[in-house]
Amino acid sequence: MQQSGQSSGATTSVWMDRGGAAMPVGTVAPTAAGLGALQPDVIVVGAGIAGVTTAYLLQRSGKSVLLLDDGPPGGGETGRTTAHLSNVIDDRFTEIERLHSESGACMAADSHGAAIDTIERIAREEDIDCGFARLDGYLMLAPGQDPAGLDRERDAARRAGLDDVEWLDAPPIRHPGPCLRFPRQARIHALDYLAGLTRAFLARGGALATGAHVSTIRQDGERVRVEAGPDHALVEADAVVVATNSPISDRFAIHSKQAPHRTYAISLRVPKGSVSDALYWDTLDTYHYARLQPEADHDRLIVGGEDHKTGEARDMAERWAALEAWTRAHFPQAGAVEHRWSGQVMEPFDGLAFIGPDPAYGGRVFVATGDSGMGMTHGTIAGLVLCELIHGSGSPWAALYDPGRKMTNKLGTYLRENLDVARHFLPYVQGPELEGEDRIEPGQGAVLKSGVWPVAVFRDKSGVLHRRSAICPHLKCVVRWNPGERSWDCPCHGSRFAVDGTVLNGPATQPLAPVEDSASKN
Repeated sequence: MQQSGQSSGATTSVWMDRGGAAMPVGTVAPTAAGLGALQPDVIVVGAGIAGVTTAYLLQRSGKSVLLLDDGPPGGGETGRTTAHLSNVIDDRFTEIERLHSESGACMAADSHGAAIDTIERIAREEDIDCGFARLDGYLMLAPGQDPAGLDRERDAARRAGLDDVEWLDAPPIRHPGPCLRFPRQARIHALDYLAGLTRAFLARGGALATGAHVSTIRQDGERVRVEAGPDHALVEADAVVVATNSPISDRFAIHSKQAPHRTYAISLRVPKGSVSDALYWDTLDTYHYARLQPEADHDRLIVGGEDHKTGEARDMAERWAALEAWTRAHFPQAGAVEHRWSGQVMEPFDGLAFIGPDPAYGGRVFVATGDSGMGMTHGTIAGLVLCELIHGSGSPWAALYDPGRKMTNKLGTYLRENLDVARHFLPYVQGPELEGEDRIEPGQGAVLKSGVWPVAVFRDKSGVLHRRSAICPHLKCVVRWNPGERSWDCPCHGSRFAVDGTVLNGPATQPLAPVEDSASKN
């Protein structure tokens, strides 16, 4: 399992493809001898932006930290971000103010602004060459929408403390309508920053174990015990931070308050200086977002959007095509598409991340999840908040991001989303997706039936069939085939599996069962 949310590798993001800084390797063998000899104060599970930031800040503050991941740092969703750094909340300030009050909206803006400042400061202090740059962000009114909505958002942003937001008749790109300009946003090369941050963590005495699959986390009194690695080594610590995109530490408490979504991205080459270097978003419900990544002799335009709930669509090619059409309408100078990829976003029902004590434990297991499309800043906020909480100090944002908070203001959404989970048990009683295995094309998969049991069947390029149970080991939902990433995705809580059943993304910690065992084990 890739603790930080590894994808199957069917697509490659612009960060994964571009050379950039080499990612540090593990300093501790993921064996009983290697891990068992350690006595860290804190164990951090997941080496994406949230996990590495938390580990770095804790190590810098005097704690001894062990960072665990099943793959390399940044091998999961951090490598699939578009790396916008913004204090402009994706769900809009009008909605955050409605759900969390005016003071809550102020804290949301303040915390995301502090996250950008923190990334800037760390990059400077640790001499991380990651292309950090401050720039403007533009929220663009989508065609056909009422401009009054943009007025309301400007007013709510100002109440949240962003006094310098201003209305413009048009953004500096081809767009038929007004926009709001938000100064002092930023961009970064996601994996160059993460590589530098990981090196800084190690240079300060931190320990990193890769290939260290975490199978269990147990709190025993004042200590927390983690079982990890191929030898199932046991490591104890005063506290454990679970930063695995979707938590592997509990079965219900947080998973009932957020839903997994897939988001899509493309990159295109544009002539140097032909596009104003800024962040861009529109106001559609499934909104589009764009930014530049400068290269030596050209610029690269990165565009994302066309989201849907995980496991509920198979038209990935059409979604990438829709992104390209939107891009060419707004950026006619764009050249050919050079990268297409997707990533998984955890959407909390009230718009803000879950950062703090896992409510399923007694206060020594902490989580960071619910990035809501703002993973780079939410992940940095996680480091800031969790460092304070683990030291026993108060954080001014702890209550806002508390994983135990109630969904009172979104009760309808909470109930509707959790009832929707039941729909994904229907394949137990429904017929198969195809009439037979002979209908499965090479490189594709489908859920079929073996007696009463749903079976995930994949045909590789040579024609060989690979069969696994289609029942997710987390809470027994039935997985769906993702033709874009060539993976099996669970629509209930976001677990993802490779074609051989290996876990790519939690909350599942066990692989899809061999098909011959599915009846006895499920």
